[in-house]
Amino acid sequence: MKAAAKKEIRLNAFDINAAMHNAHGLWKHPENERYRYKDLRYWVELAQLLERGKFDALFLADVFGFYDVFRGTRDAALKDAIQVPINDPSLLIPTMAYATKHLGFAVTVPTTYEHPYAHARRMTTLDHLTNGRIGWNVVTSFLPSAARNFGMQEMIPHDERYDIADEYMEVVYKLWEGSWEDDAVIRDAARGIYTDPGKVHEIKHEGRHYRVPGPHLSEPSPQRTPVLYQAGASGRGRAFAAKHAECVFIDGHSFESMKFYTDDIRAQAAAYGRRPDDVKVFMALSTVVGRTEAEAREKFEELTRLSSEEGPQAIYGGYTGIDLSKGAPDDILGYRRTDHGQTVMARFTTMAEKTYTYGEVVEQVKRIGGRAVVLTGSAEQVADQMQEWVEKTGIDGFNLGHLVTPSSLKDVVDLVIPILQERGVYKTEYAPGTMREKLFGEGASRLPDRHPAAGYRY
Repeated sequence: MKAAAKKEIRLNAFDINAAMHNAHGLWKHPENERYRYKDLRYWVELAQLLERGKFDALFLADVFGFYDVFRGTRDAALKDAIQVPINDPSLLIPTMAYATKHLGFAVTVPTTYEHPYAHARRMTTLDHLTNGRIGWNVVTSFLPSAARNFGMQEMIPHDERYDIADEYMEVVYKLWEGSWEDDAVIRDAARGIYTDPGKVHEIKHEGRHYRVPGPHLSEPSPQRTPVLYQAGASGRGRAFAAKHAECVFIDGHSFESMKFYTDDIRAQAAAYGRRPDDVKVFMALSTVVGRTEAEAREKFEELTRLSSEEGPQAIYGGYTGIDLSKGAPDDILGYRRTDHGQTVMARFTTMAEKTYTYGEVVEQVKRIGGRAVVLTGSAEQVADQMQEWVEKTGIDGFNLGHLVTPSSLKDVVDLVIPILQERGVYKTEYAPGTMREKLFGEGASRLPDRHPAAGYRY
């Protein structure tokens, strides 16, 4: 009997165009180069490192506000560089793309604050400039400070944000998929026609939230619609992902919860007429890798000594709306429905295996790696654990954070990936083509006919 083929593990690097991401307090580490985030050379070096490691993509997070729920101020976030200061991630991509050949780029842009007409043009531009290596992480945004800075008195309620996002997707699908025919641009010098006007169409969208007559301003790019990522594991978020997403990013806490989310999203995708394997699932992960288990343990202990006390509580407050400073250490943290991140709220309440006190939650969020799973050990041990997560949960790979930049990623590229390649579970060469083709196969540059966007094609 022929043995089943081993599943290929895929890797994205998880980053943000800011002084620090999710490694709270570790900006103080002497080897950390995060302070260089304002330097294009830093990003070029990172992109080239990831391409050397055959990563699928650099996944760029973003936020539009301050983490100011903790103690009612932004002080803790500023003191510990909790995703501030921060710059626009999309502006980094063309330079990194120019310096690489295969690496994809997934950029986070919220549907709550970005108008779909301008956003559609920006993403088409990036898809052109990267030659089809752009993805969009679709989020709805969750910080009250962001809402205020965009002229709102308070955040839009959680489920209403997804209702807006559904219409947003309809608008951009019409612009990307239906507005320009493939052969609209003919550049016919003899007849003096650059673009055939009869092949450029208004979309005539009139909905509850948007009125966009069109047409799209940009000619079709290699992928038309960027590869669609989504990060959100609430019930509403999973339904949204099942309908739209090609790649889903989820925080994993246990084999059981990760398998539940993965199976549920794929089952819902099939109910929409898609195939379960139309959705790739990536789990948040951090690693502490040593040449020996003892060396890794020493590294982990060093990182723990540098960890922050208040910074993680600030980011937890932003994700959940819960100010951990307002509870006594022995008080029980109960579930509260908020308009922030519902899954993070449920992590230590309705989804927890036990009852947590405020003090216990503080200790949990202070752990190195924050909400993400952290694999610690020798390169062999980390490779073993990565394979175990894939085999037990059905995920496709990992969104890999880096605790110390760039050494955490270098350890994975130089020590772990060669082991995975030897085991036949990690690619040794990139597949040709666009970002979507690299993920789903040759000839798959455009969304498949079974995706809901296909219904808006001209």
